[in-house]
Amino acid sequence: MHFVNDFFLCFLPLFVAIDVLGVLPIFVSLTSGMAKAGRRVLVMEASFAALAVSLLFIVAGKGIFTFLGITLSDFRIGGGIILLVLSVNDLLFAHEQQRKDPGGSIGVVPIGIPLIMGPAALTTILILVNSYGYLLTTLALATNLFIVYTVFNYSDIAIRLLRPAGSRVFSKVASLFLAAIAVMMIRVGITDAILKH
Repeated sequence: MHFVNDFFLCFLPLFVAIDVLGVLPIFVSLTSGMAKAGRRVLVMEASFAALAVSLLFIVAGKGIFTFLGITLSDFRIGGGIILLVLSVNDLLFAHEQQRKDPGGSIGVVPIGIPLIMGPAALTTILILVNSYGYLLTTLALATNLFIVYTVFNYSDIAIRLLRPAGSRVFSKVASLFLAAIAVMMIRVGITDAILKH
């Protein structure tokens, strides 16, 4: 019973940090022109990328940061800049061909990193490892990524409801919100860096 309680205490913060329902609209906008098979490949690619990076953070996150001389604030700013560039690019240029191509890189960046496994989730992982240990953190992570994988795999329901015209409008709106999220990440990173010095 104590194990189950600790598992949920470990699972919930990570669920909030990953925010699969918040990321879903952006995922839908980025994959709206793809065939179902291509989107499934992309979901698998994004899930494995998120899993690989998060497992690396569980095992060696603090050591990597110390070795490279970077902080969580630096990581947040870097992730925000990447997101900002990608969202502005999507707002100004059409990427229909990229969306149709399941071999494109959007599964890893930005979907896997930093949308699914962004600075907030990675920071949460480091905190959970310190509080609950490796086993519970890994189980909570695996459960959360399974939820992400399932939700994204059924995103075609949302795409069908939107239809092509609605999907294009939604894509631009989602890209605008993605730009706002990127600016927020940069702002929080800069604020944290200033307050800690």
